[in-house]
Amino acid sequence: MTKAVLDDHLLRDLLAGEASGELVQTLADYQPATTNMYLLRLCRSAVSAAGGTLTGSWPASARRALGRQLVALPEDIEVVPMRGLAFRMAELAGAHRLSSLGAEAVAAAEHFGGPLCVWAGDDGPRIRAAISDLAGDYRTIAR
Repeated sequence: MTKAVLDDHLLRDLLAGEASGELVQTLADYQPATTNMYLLRLCRSAVSAAGGTLTGSWPASARRALGRQLVALPEDIEVVPMRGLAFRMAELAGAHRLSSLGAEAVAAAEHFGGPLCVWAGDDGPRIRAAISDLAGDYRTIAR
């Protein structure tokens, strides 16, 4: 089964058992995957939520529970090692003026041959344009 790359918001929702109907529908056709940078951002938020949109409103107990899941990420959520994407990321960053996070997300979606799924509130025009230029599948998913 092909994998869908989930951003940090959607990964959080999946791990917290709060996946929207739209995310559940997407994952009926794809297995979940994420990137190193999305995983790092979510881990940082679980460790010290400073009012951000990821876990800023969560109580410490919920962030600790999420942290335990992140440390023991389920086997069915794949993360492509950075070394397998680094050169392609550099190409994408240069060609599309993407950040490292954006370049990794696009490279991972390309690697898996599946959609890049981002929370609708974090829709990035450069990432969207890069995926479009590559004839890839970019999906915004509401909560």
